[in-house]
Amino acid sequence: MTVRQLSLPELFTACAGLGVTGVGLWREPVRAHGLEAAARLVRAAGLTVTSLCRGGFLTAIDPAARAAALDDNRAAIDEAAALGTETLVLVSGGLPAHSRDLSGARERIADALAELVPYAAERGVRLAVEPLHPMYAADRCVVSTLAQALEIAERFPPSRVGVVVDTYHVWWDDTAPGAVMRAGAAGRIHGFQVADWITPLPAGVLHGRGRLGDGAIDLRGWRELVDTAGYLGPIEVEIFHDGLWAEDGAEVLADTVARFTKHLL
Repeated sequence: MTVRQLSLPELFTACAGLGVTGVGLWREPVRAHGLEAAARLVRAAGLTVTSLCRGGFLTAIDPAARAAALDDNRAAIDEAAALGTETLVLVSGGLPAHSRDLSGARERIADALAELVPYAAERGVRLAVEPLHPMYAADRCVVSTLAQALEIAERFPPSRVGVVVDTYHVWWDDTAPGAVMRAGAAGRIHGFQVADWITPLPAGVLHGRGRLGDGAIDLRGWRELVDTAGYLGPIEVEIFHDGLWAEDGAEVLADTVARFTKHLL
């Protein structure tokens, strides 16, 4: 998504030219290109798909809406397996219309995972619960902290359900470092994503993430923290910003690699 202006073939070519060996994919461009065709491209490029984003939105109360969400997540699990990634990122979903029951919404997420975990396990896919910044709690994700994500994940085996540590969403939380250590000790860090926090936020805050090094987050400190917690997996750069998407994608990718080296390594 950092370079969503690139087609999948363009992305894979640019990655190869920069020595980038892993890529996190989103379902929409994969579906637009065709799942089987995308999987063939991945294999031909010698890339590893580090994760697929996103499943989730599991907070519905209406039975028909809940069933549709479960079906969509099963499809996402199948897509992850076809792409050869073991990690499906979940954005859990916001409050249903006219509801103010945050705890009830979180329980419905856990109930949905209980149905999805066996299906995912059969296909070699693990589910990664990503907490989002509290400003998204109403409409996108009632799971706002790593502690809340762990409370859900810990109901299931670590190999099946874990969490995503995304600096953009958790950097502000002074309890997050302890939760990272707790997750790492149990083998529940299933993903680590980085972006920076810039101010003032753009009018459309969903597309308000900053390039690495442009904002307030101690990115290297977070990388060192997840290292200390025992995480050995890939680090994904995930930046949503309309201005970034208006630039030349190959140049954005090259700049991102340079900033990654400067601010995280």
